[in-house]
Amino acid sequence: MALKYLHTMVRVKDLEASMAFYALFGLTEIRRWDSEEGRFTNVFMAAPGQPECPLELTYNWDGDDGLPSDSRHFGHLAYGVDNIYEMCQHLMDNGVVINRPPRDGRMAFVRSPDNVSVELLQNGEALPPAEPWASMGNTGHW
Repeated sequence: MALKYLHTMVRVKDLEASMAFYALFGLTEIRRWDSEEGRFTNVFMAAPGQPECPLELTYNWDGDDGLPSDSRHFGHLAYGVDNIYEMCQHLMDNGVVINRPPRDGRMAFVRSPDNVSVELLQNGEALPPAEPWASMGNTGHW
């Protein structure tokens, strides 16, 4: 029996804010499905050249009172980046809190507007430790 990865889905409370957050990583909308009958929108976003690995954002038009306030039980999304320091600076410049800074030049964690944990991993070998990251402490939980 063959198994094929399809997508990762997260529920979002504010579709536009969530799309803007994931766009900071370079993800773009690759398809959308609005269900009038189900009263929801699914937006699929993917990294350039990787449509086979989409993130599905599910937005319920009438709200989602059942959405946990802390989505940590989900685990996390993970993305490889070419320069973790540049990516973290880009995110900070756009108002994203770096919950676990890349002190080791290899790994960082941030959270989405819906509290989804996102892991960033340096592609290839870790970068040499550098400031301000090396001495930056954790913020909140990740």
